[in-house]
Amino acid sequence: MAIVIFIIFIFIILRFTVTLFNFISDPKLRRVNKSYTDFVSILIPARNEKDDILTLLTSILHQDYRNYEVIILDDDSSDHTYAVCAEFAAVHPAFRVIRGKELTGQWIGKNYACYQLAQQAKGEYFLFLDADEQIFDGLINSAVHRMHFRDLGLLSLFTNQQMQTTGEKLVTPLMHYILLNLLPLRLVYLTKNASVAAASGQFMLFNAGIYKQYQWHKSAKDKIVEDVEIMKMVKSVGFNGESLLANGMISCRMYKSYKDAINGFGKNFLAAFNYNIFSFLVFLVLLIGGPMIVIMTLNLNLITMMIGLIILTRIMISLVTGQNAYNNVILHPIQMFSLVLIAFSAIQKYLTKTTVWKGRKI
Repeated sequence: MAIVIFIIFIFIILRFTVTLFNFISDPKLRRVNKSYTDFVSILIPARNEKDDILTLLTSILHQDYRNYEVIILDDDSSDHTYAVCAEFAAVHPAFRVIRGKELTGQWIGKNYACYQLAQQAKGEYFLFLDADEQIFDGLINSAVHRMHFRDLGLLSLFTNQQMQTTGEKLVTPLMHYILLNLLPLRLVYLTKNASVAAASGQFMLFNAGIYKQYQWHKSAKDKIVEDVEIMKMVKSVGFNGESLLANGMISCRMYKSYKDAINGFGKNFLAAFNYNIFSFLVFLVLLIGGPMIVIMTLNLNLITMMIGLIILTRIMISLVTGQNAYNNVILHPIQMFSLVLIAFSAIQKYLTKTTVWKGRKI
């Protein structure tokens, strides 16, 4: 039992150390005063997004960067996404909407939509955004500055998350929680090893010249978690890639209910472990089962130390990501239960090959 407890605490302390590094290094996109005028193509794949996409389009229209074009691709929507976007574009010349081609071959839907968008774009930079987001002043200018400053082939941002329902609060914080206590985010740029990679498809800014040469979305056409795979590709051929937190300059409401959140995370969570179910289960046993074993020892000192490390971890991650620290500490046990449901969903869908997203089987 002593060896088991030792392993559990090594795991907890390592994760705490990674979290502390991320908290101290504060890996956020910084606002800059210097103004840029590079032409940016803002590219938005949209499938059944009529209820959300106007928020994004309006936020782009009202933000402070001026030299851009916006291209929306309607990816075979069954709602009125195309009509909503076409009506908006009709009165705003910098915006246009196109219809996507029929999905063929081994393509994943979003990857094919992004590939088609890139063929239409004319910018010096290609910025891919999801349709359920909202951007704010300083985002594009600060991101373009970062591309110049770091000589980047790809900059990806993890957006601030909007959570309105209790169900969302029980699941959505897990994304930043898992990310920031497993990976020192600064190492994505500092380490040239392509295996040290993280990215979010919610914000992917590419050097257009490099993108055209390598056709990143085509190279990752059959990858469910294409964002991370593309970051690995960018680094593997010698270009710089960087992933940062959005620092309040872009937000997203990923899911609108507990069920949607569980299903959404379930479709790609296993991919973060390269679909190795064994390593995935070992991680979950240590993450969730470990604290339960420590509690069963009834050793007050061990329990206090463990709870203290977990609480400090949740507070640091909440503060650096702009989330409610009190909520995440109080809801931590239920969020861990949610993680178990996500794990069950991910494994079941992977083994039965029944992963479906937005009406398409993946």
